[in-house]
Amino acid sequence: MSRKNNRVRILGVDPALTRTGYGVIDADDTGYSLVKAGIIQTSSKNPAPQRFLKIFVTISTIIADTKPDVMVLEKIFVHYHHPTTAFLLGQARGIICLACARANIPLVEYSATRVKKSIVGQGHALKSQVQRMVVSLLNLGVVPKYNDVTDALALAIAYTHMHKADERRLLFQNSLRSR
Repeated sequence: MSRKNNRVRILGVDPALTRTGYGVIDADDTGYSLVKAGIIQTSSKNPAPQRFLKIFVTISTIIADTKPDVMVLEKIFVHYHHPTTAFLLGQARGIICLACARANIPLVEYSATRVKKSIVGQGHALKSQVQRMVVSLLNLGVVPKYNDVTDALALAIAYTHMHKADERRLLFQNSLRSR
């Protein structure tokens, strides 16, 4: 991972077919800063292949423009009563994973409950609680219009929390081995 001044650039993506949220942040020892965030909107009036292409091209452009060190993607959680939704969401995720692999960027996946626990401290936190924490941590003046953007930014922030925990765990394990 290429890091400058202990900075890491993270692209968080909240995948969906109709409205995919994305957020790019820089994180370092002093905190977080927003680089870019928004949504990729597709219309249900268009055929699925056109919608997938739009997601792929837009994510690829975001990657090329912002050059993230890592991408964080939300894991799929879809109720079994909605298999068509799960299928379409899986295809959208696959397109996003393809863009990530094509750019040779590491991909990390977290469940929504894990992200909520990392951001708010409770795995079943309300969306409004996650929104408030994201706004606070990134010093945003206003809450983003779409939950998809807030969720994507939460994924990126959660990566920094969990990555630090993983690094501490490795240091601890190595110190035990060296005894």
